[in-house]
Amino acid sequence: MSNRILIVSEHDGGRLNPSTAKCVTCAAGIPDAEITIAVCAANASAVASQAAALQGVARVLTIDHPVNAHLLAAAVAPQIAALAGSFSHVLGPSTTFGKDVMPRIAALLDTAQISDIMAVEGATRFRRPIYAGNAIVTVEVEAGAKVVGTVRTASFQPAATGGAAAIEPAAAATEIPTHTRFVSVSAAKSDRPDLQTAARVVSGGRALGSAEAFQKTLYPLADKLGAAVGASRAAVDAGYAPNELQVGQTGKIIAPELYVAIGISGAIQHLTGIKDARTIVAINKDSEAPIFEVADVGLVGDLFQIIPELERLLS
Repeated sequence: MSNRILIVSEHDGGRLNPSTAKCVTCAAGIPDAEITIAVCAANASAVASQAAALQGVARVLTIDHPVNAHLLAAAVAPQIAALAGSFSHVLGPSTTFGKDVMPRIAALLDTAQISDIMAVEGATRFRRPIYAGNAIVTVEVEAGAKVVGTVRTASFQPAATGGAAAIEPAAAATEIPTHTRFVSVSAAKSDRPDLQTAARVVSGGRALGSAEAFQKTLYPLADKLGAAVGASRAAVDAGYAPNELQVGQTGKIIAPELYVAIGISGAIQHLTGIKDARTIVAINKDSEAPIFEVADVGLVGDLFQIIPELERLLS
């Protein structure tokens, strides 16, 4: 008997977020997985085509509705819950979107949620981090219960493309709440890669000293590396960088190929957010900084001298 898995897709109306492809990889690790992706949108055709191209996906269900022009959790959750009856698992990414919508789905389905799934041990048995990643706990869902969970995207590689899943329209037979409505969105505009999905990230800490120094020092280096820009919580709290750049336990959990930590001491909350990075480079004048304990490459020295030299060498 197959395990029928429904994945809630994340997208911006035209492009599928890479987090969905990572959810597919997680789902593929469940024995006898039959994977379906649900796309809620005002016009789901473009996103559905991208979802159908992911290897391992058997079917894509499109839910076209004007209310889905903006993915409001209050509207998406009942639509997914209405579809979920015949599925054994409902998964979504552990992103801002997923953390908003998946608990609502779990509540509507009257089941508990497994958060931040980082490894699959069976159809009902999973591993997830706790205590800021200092411990890993194994959790098991009672046999026969519906599994609702968020996938820790930093722990999985995205599914490859090249698939050709069937795309089918679906009607969510449910009343969509009207108590929540879209008013406006304020988001930072940048030509740099998205922090949560970038292959390279350059992050700065409080040692940069000011917002001006943060921009003048980090941004040119990030541009030469084709990297996204991140920041420690200390840098964000000091006003050097906007909140959406924060990396760590209370910010974004990322897993880039290259992570360059500049002037970041390496508090445990920050290390939690970068533990899955492939290569970590640390630049700090304090040779005893905790960041050097996890760094693959460490440079001890004045960042204001080292960074211009790195830029020169990259020219």
